Amino acid sequence: MVGELVAAGVALASAGTVYVMAAARVVKQYERGVVLRLGRLTAPVRAPGFTMIIPGVDRMRKVNMQIVTMPVPAQEGITRDNVTVRVDAVVYFKVVDAADAIIEVEDYRFAVSQMAQTSLRSIIGKSELDDLLSNREKLNQGLELMMDSPAIGWGVSVDRVEIKDVSLPETMKRSMARQAEATRDRRARVINADAELQASRKLAEAAAAMSDQPAALQLRLLQTVVAVAAEKNSTLVLPFPVELLRFLERSGLQAEAQTAQVAAEGQRARAQRPAGAAAPPPASKPPARGPVGGGRVEDVLPALEDLPESERLG
Repeated sequence: MVGELVAAGVALASAGTVYVMAAARVVKQYERGVVLRLGRLTAPVRAPGFTMIIPGVDRMRKVNMQIVTMPVPAQEGITRDNVTVRVDAVVYFKVVDAADAIIEVEDYRFAVSQMAQTSLRSIIGKSELDDLLSNREKLNQGLELMMDSPAIGWGVSVDRVEIKDVSLPETMKRSMARQAEATRDRRARVINADAELQASRKLAEAAAAMSDQPAALQLRLLQTVVAVAAEKNSTLVLPFPVELLRFLERSGLQAEAQTAQVAAEGQRARAQRPAGAAAPPPASKPPARGPVGGGRVEDVLPALEDLPESERLG
């Protein structure tokens, strides 16, 4: 009798151990347990720690409550300004309601992935290329709003969406490179012109200051010579004063004017002379000089007309 009781106790203990082992469940800290009893949801959701279910009657599914990082495959689309691009993104989401994630949707991970792909293609068609390249923060917010609205009904909350890369055709890359180069060249030209304008204003002020003090120009010339000679050059370049060139130009013009005036006076004198009158001797021809004392011949020899006929040469 005692042996039967012992055997029954051992059997009961063994059955209890088996039951406990079959019914015992451990839910981790980042998980929640959803129990379905005969296909019906039982409340509440099992918290982290040790819990018990009815073997053969209850079925518990564990749901991960951590933030899930899901890459979105690259989607090819045409932007609003008719440019073909390939855009890939990454989605960060987490389950906020374990029961809805199990009951409302068959596979919430697959659902979130498909929704992210369709939302990405939609946002590509609504955006321009410049927005995809430079205004990604606004596009990320738009993607998050598009995905978060239906995901709330699945017990899922979209934490953030980030566009990772935008792939452009090679022709578009070359065109953008030429555009960027032209833009930078234009900026460089504008900056250079602005610098030239400022430098010209300063030089004008310096010239005005030097015009009041002529010695300042000479001092500036000497400073330039010292600066050039300090470089240990074999050739020394001296600047030629512009004032000297202007002086030579004025002198040449004055000489030409005087020559033209003398020629005009000579023409007027020839025009006013009577037709039968003898031409006056040229002013530039020196007077004839004789052998005596360097005087004139007319002063030494009498004129032939004054001699008597007997003394004239036959």
